[in-house]
Amino acid sequence: MATTGRIDTDIAIVGAGPAGLFAAYYAGFRGLSTVLVDALPEPGGQITAMYPEKMIFDVAGFPAIRGRDLVTGLVEQAATFSPRYVLGVQADKLTYVEERPVLTLDDGTDIHCGAVLITGGIGSFSPRHLPAADAFTGAGVVYFVPHLDDHAGQHVLIVGGGDSAFDWAHALAPIAASVTLVHRREAFRAHAATVARVRELGVRIVVNAQVTELLGTERVEGAVIVAKGAEPERVPADVLVAALGFVADLGPLAEWGLRLDRRHVWVDSTMATNLPRVFAAGDITEYPGKVRLIATGFGEAATAVNNAAVAIDPAAHLFPGHSSDVG
Repeated sequence: MATTGRIDTDIAIVGAGPAGLFAAYYAGFRGLSTVLVDALPEPGGQITAMYPEKMIFDVAGFPAIRGRDLVTGLVEQAATFSPRYVLGVQADKLTYVEERPVLTLDDGTDIHCGAVLITGGIGSFSPRHLPAADAFTGAGVVYFVPHLDDHAGQHVLIVGGGDSAFDWAHALAPIAASVTLVHRREAFRAHAATVARVRELGVRIVVNAQVTELLGTERVEGAVIVAKGAEPERVPADVLVAALGFVADLGPLAEWGLRLDRRHVWVDSTMATNLPRVFAAGDITEYPGKVRLIATGFGEAATAVNNAAVAIDPAAHLFPGHSSDVG
């Protein structure tokens, strides 16, 4: 949750996705305190926001693991060393006091730390808004579905035609009272096999259509759909999932003086950026031969933390020892 005032920590991690969560564990293993900052309201980054129900097949040690389960495991692993989470708040400014970084958040909180580790994935990303929802002041409009059970027995209206829209339709169909998916075009961006599975579940799919109005006062009670060549139709809805994609950018990080390549931060072999005591790991990094995979981000997080440990305390060893020896 968000906070204000001053926080002191060894490492401030900007981004609570997979790389950031693993970095929090590794920092704790090195005896370092950590604070994880993320603009999203809960940890998990892109996985939580975009594909929590999708199976991931290239994480070492797991033949297959659901996105949500991977995040849960990473949070539990990091919890071994009690990291502090500051969520729903954006990292704004970076300054230095006596060579130590000070990270200022957009709520006014100052995090005084020994090092900063940027694990922001694709950077700060915000959902594309549904125009009909902009004028609606009640509850019931969401942009991702972190907990499926929250919508058990509900009438769910999903707007979108990409993988996230169809993944959520596929996951919610067995537990919701009804699922209706509305897309403004006839063709979908989602994988054809996923579209076929959703159709087999009996999900109603309305194409060449838009949601023009949300019904209800304190929360969503229904919506008006207008399909091409058809009269406006009222459909029941307890929740509207606007799966319209996200707009990504580096946000305030672009003003810190980092060496950038579009939305990526250049690092060296130690995962250090061009700024003192500022490291980066995960999808946000750039270097020759970079491969953007979750598996790569885990290794980069460990490399970044171990080098940050030495930057914080030059007497520290770079090699952390083996976790199996800790007991």
